Amino acid sequence: MKVLVRDLQRKVKVSHSRVSRLLRHLGERLGLEGVELSVVFVNDRRMRELNRTYRSVDRTTDVLSFPLYGSMKELRRAMRSLTGTVLLGDIVINLHKTVEQARERGNTFHEELAFLLIHGLLHLLGYDHEAGAYRAGKMRKKESELMNALKEMGQIS
Repeated sequence: MKVLVRDLQRKVKVSHSRVSRLLRHLGERLGLEGVELSVVFVNDRRMRELNRTYRSVDRTTDVLSFPLYGSMKELRRAMRSLTGTVLLGDIVINLHKTVEQARERGNTFHEELAFLLIHGLLHLLGYDHEAGAYRAGKMRKKESELMNALKEMGQIS
C-alpha cells in the first residue's frame, strides 16, 4: 500500500512515517495490495469548511473520508481489472480534534490517531456506521479488531 501524507496545519506535530507505517500494517491485515491513499491533516477551521461543503454540516469533525469506490466489492473488481496502483481515496483528519478527543477519552494521542486512521480507512472500503444498526455494529467490530491487531504488533500502546 502506498500512502501519501500531507500536513496542512502547523499546531500539532505528527510523524508522517509513523502514519504511513500504521496504514501499511492495516493494509496488509485487510489484504489491500497495490492500492494508494492519501491522508491530509488539517485544523478545525479547514475541517469545518470541508464538513460544510461536502456534508452540509456546519461544524468541525474529527475525520472525513472521500472514497473513490462505494464498496469493497467495487474496489476488489477494480483491483482485478486495473493494472498498476488503485487509488482508494482520501482521509482527512483534524489533528486539533484528535488531541482534544484523546484527552476526553483517556487515550494517548497515538491511540486516538490510530483509531481515526482506521475509521477513515474503513469508510474508504465501504463501511458506514450511519447506515443502520447492523452496518454500524459491523464497522465497530472491525475497528476494534484492527485496533487490537495494532496493539498486538506493538504499533500503538
